[in-house]
Amino acid sequence: MNQLLTLALLLSGLLGLIAPHSIQAAEKSDLAARLAAARDGDTIEVDGGIHHGPLEINNSITLIGVNWPVIDGGGQGTVLHITAPDVHLEGFVIRNSGDSLDQENSGIAVEAAGTTIVNNRLEETLFGIYLRKAPNSVVADNSISSMDVDVPRRGDPIRVWYSNGVRIENNTIEKGRDVVLWYSEQLQVSGNTVTHGRYGLHFMYCDDAIVENNLLYRNSVGAFMMYSRRITLQNNTIAGNRGPSGYGVGLKDMDDALIENNLFLDNRVGAYLDNSPREVDSIGRFTGNVFGYNDIGVSLLPSVRHNEFVSNNFIENEEQVAIEGGGTMSDNTWSVAGVGNYWSDYAGFDANNDGFGDLPYRSERLFEQLVDNQPAMRIFLYSPAAAAVDFAARAFPLIRPQPKLVDEGPLMSPDIPAGAPPLPAEQNGRLWPLLLLVVMAVGLMSWPWLAPQSPISRRFPKYGKAKATL
Repeated sequence: MNQLLTLALLLSGLLGLIAPHSIQAAEKSDLAARLAAARDGDTIEVDGGIHHGPLEINNSITLIGVNWPVIDGGGQGTVLHITAPDVHLEGFVIRNSGDSLDQENSGIAVEAAGTTIVNNRLEETLFGIYLRKAPNSVVADNSISSMDVDVPRRGDPIRVWYSNGVRIENNTIEKGRDVVLWYSEQLQVSGNTVTHGRYGLHFMYCDDAIVENNLLYRNSVGAFMMYSRRITLQNNTIAGNRGPSGYGVGLKDMDDALIENNLFLDNRVGAYLDNSPREVDSIGRFTGNVFGYNDIGVSLLPSVRHNEFVSNNFIENEEQVAIEGGGTMSDNTWSVAGVGNYWSDYAGFDANNDGFGDLPYRSERLFEQLVDNQPAMRIFLYSPAAAAVDFAARAFPLIRPQPKLVDEGPLMSPDIPAGAPPLPAEQNGRLWPLLLLVVMAVGLMSWPWLAPQSPISRRFPKYGKAKATL
């Protein structure tokens, strides 16, 4: 009898030890049940494992992944749907959404305010992170890679729709379609890397946005911005965007845009302007930018008015400034208070050593204007025929064209902004000559006997280099 009692107690103890572990294992494997049982304010930690979606978060919780747990959608629908406000999601791999564009299958779909999505990896998702009426949310430090399909079949790695006050920061995005930012005000887009997509950033109806310190590299278009007011684009590197459009930045119907201290490198067109600004009392300001090694530095439609270009650097573009479709350009300003821009093809001199050319810079190459009218002629750009046409225009003033632009205060040396992100290290890219130029220019300008104080700094000491008050 005593032996039976002892055996019973032993078994009871073993069951007591095993039961809690069994319950924990069940909780660990059934993430859906844990989410359903959660209450507002709870914190749920998930340690590794593969958890099957689709899942829904409908309470204001904090969901933390440890050791990169996976939520796998199994190729069906949206993997994770957040409908409660103030949710914090961190540390997960979200993968394998459905592939239906019309249903907008996503890795993470958010329809609530104040959501924070930080430090997650999204893999093989159609749309990545979709914020729909989710104001004051944060999307930061995530890695997003879209499905490996043709670009028109991809979804958007990040889409923000009717969501004011959103911050998108320090994300790494590749092989998506567009980072779409629509109908949302006061956005902060900073520190992101967007590569190998269609439009790196695609703005529409987004007033008062700040876009800074992003790397938009090897997309079809770096950033295209439409129908918005008071967007600031500053300290970005926008390079190698060479799709059918190939714009570093495109501006259409944009009012009071500030484009400042950006690097536009090796794009088909550095900046493209269409009806920007659109309102008669608005001004577009370009200051402190580098337009280097592009096919065209800046391209404007003939109707574009009221832009100011000051303290920019036009370095070895095949065509520094183009008028799309030909025609004449008017009411755009290329110097303010005597401060113009640096032009690598300027052939003037600086007799009094004040840092400004003594003669205006005039863009009046006849062959360029023929190309603006007939773009197919660009194939002859470096041919003897092009050189002969320009020589004839210089030799015979009768056929010399009217200048496309006149800069009354050309700068004698470039001023390279230092705040933009560096380019990826590449051994065979087209950008190494500009990188060498930037290093040399910054190095030379640091030697006081070779580079006296910047004329811009002397004229505008409060603002320093390339910060002239416009």
